[in-house]
Amino acid sequence: MFPIHRPRRIRKNEIIRKMVRETSLSPDDFIYPLFVTFGKNTRKEIKSMPGCYQESADNIVKHAKEVYSLGIPAVILFGIPEHKDETGSGAYDPKGVVQNAIKAIKNKVPELYVITDVCMCEYTTHGHCGIIKKGDVMNDPTLNLLAKEAVSHAKAGADMVAPSDMMDGRVRAIRIALDSEGFSEVPIMSYAAKYASAFYGPFRDAAESTPQFGDRRSYQMDPANRREALKEVRLDIEEGADIVMVKPAMTYLDIILDVRNAFDIPVAAYNVSGEYSLIKAGAKLGWIDEKLLMMEVLTSIKRAGADLILTYFAKEAAKILNK
Repeated sequence: MFPIHRPRRIRKNEIIRKMVRETSLSPDDFIYPLFVTFGKNTRKEIKSMPGCYQESADNIVKHAKEVYSLGIPAVILFGIPEHKDETGSGAYDPKGVVQNAIKAIKNKVPELYVITDVCMCEYTTHGHCGIIKKGDVMNDPTLNLLAKEAVSHAKAGADMVAPSDMMDGRVRAIRIALDSEGFSEVPIMSYAAKYASAFYGPFRDAAESTPQFGDRRSYQMDPANRREALKEVRLDIEEGADIVMVKPAMTYLDIILDVRNAFDIPVAAYNVSGEYSLIKAGAKLGWIDEKLLMMEVLTSIKRAGADLILTYFAKEAAKILNK
């Protein structure tokens, strides 16, 4: 007896598969991370992240033009300052590396949407995301510095700020500071559910932000916790977040789905450095098809409910999608 229902009928060729496809990717979905360093004419490849670079502002502008030409609408900037100190003063320096890069990009590629990471870890000598006292990261004193950093980015021309520190109350502190300085139209994309993940290793090489003691488990989320993510997201929304983010993405698809189902707000997901580097390493060894796996991973993130995807694969994926 032959089956009545034959799902294979609508899988027969690429034309019909495209017609009934439930989830579609577009370059419009992507935000491309860039690492800004000091100096001029600097472009240093990050060994643990092939194809990614630490770049001075002049080269960041060239890179930004390439990103925009591929139809990718936005970048997010991370800074590597020339000098670090205990309080991360380079983070809110009006002439800091990120502030200079914002101005340079906006001067040459004004249509590109510039988002900035707001955190202290790249700028502190100890590598933690806030002020240290007796070996602990102090929550409330750090809020003032994060607010200063966000305002300095807005003054330089940033279109959006994205606090990644996971201090309690930082979205509210940043929102109040932005509004009081006349930047009420600058949105906040909060790293709302950011887990203490082993997938961040290559990023810490890229941003030179490895903690000099301890770890970040006292302020980033426990990977074992699911319900807590909804609490964190809810608090950030109540404090004024315009977009909420889940980080990492690949092993936290359940969290992306939970957030998508629970809240009527744009959801971003960060396809982080370790996820990127694992695929690059596997491809280099000849064990996987890099392009197919890259697109499968990005599709899974979108399928889980992410509206926006921060990914180091953005350029490569855009080239495929633009064909």
